[in-house]
Amino acid sequence: MLDVCLLGTGGMMPLPNRWLTSLMTRYNGSNLLIDCGEGTQITIRQQGWSFKSIDIICFTHYHGDHIGGLPGLLLTIGNSDRKEPITLIGPKGLERIVKGLRVIAPELPFELKFIEIKDEYSCFNIKGYEIEAYKLNHNVICYGYNINIKRQGKFLVEKAKELDLPMKYWNILQKGENVIHDGKEYDPSSVLGPPRKGIKLTYCTDSRPVKNIETYARNADLFICEGMYGDEEKVNKANEYKHMTFEEAATLAVKAKVNELWLTHFSPSLVRPKDSLQVATKIFKNSKVGKDRMAKTLKFDE
Repeated sequence: MLDVCLLGTGGMMPLPNRWLTSLMTRYNGSNLLIDCGEGTQITIRQQGWSFKSIDIICFTHYHGDHIGGLPGLLLTIGNSDRKEPITLIGPKGLERIVKGLRVIAPELPFELKFIEIKDEYSCFNIKGYEIEAYKLNHNVICYGYNINIKRQGKFLVEKAKELDLPMKYWNILQKGENVIHDGKEYDPSSVLGPPRKGIKLTYCTDSRPVKNIETYARNADLFICEGMYGDEEKVNKANEYKHMTFEEAATLAVKAKVNELWLTHFSPSLVRPKDSLQVATKIFKNSKVGKDRMAKTLKFDE
């Protein structure tokens, strides 16, 4: 299962009850962060989740409301006695930008590893997460992300017995490793059924509606998408500044056939996002207005 928490839902500037953009997931003891706006470490503390377990930080782009909270967060992680490296993923220029921000966070007890995305689409496998990055349409280079948790096939006990494989090898094969028994090598596929449906989380913010979102969000269990403006009449403003309205986000949810939509990254002028929720629900019924520390556990299908 995958724990998901929308840490901050604000765009442009923090408000008294709305921190800037950030999302955290937890899976198998490893935490992943997407974006790190101002106030991220405060809302992590309020949620009660661990700083020390953050292994991966992904960035959609490098506007201040998406990366301004990074130096303080790194210092806080350093104070948690973490020694293991942290992997940072983001568009081209990541290492240069982070090194600039680290002028105020120069000493860390752990290594930072940088992965800079240069292609239209990239995929990485880290700590059990399959991370897909794909280009969006903002006024700077920006990427959306899928977080996939793959699920292997069911362990076939009868098949293992037919092969006369001792039980001491079963757990090893279930973990995806090969074993050698009586001079013969066995791989996991010899005792596992076909792959089962996994978990898919899609996160897109700061973009116009583009085909890439519809394509890569396809069949997501949870689609977290920006809804900068709730008013349908602000589509011209959304188009000018490369953002989306509630209506456009909901339309993407329908086209991508997702299970659930959470709207986020609200304009400071959108004081009460819930008042505009019907704009989205009339198009995609299972639409919800995000709020800081809104959380859910995504589970494998039985």
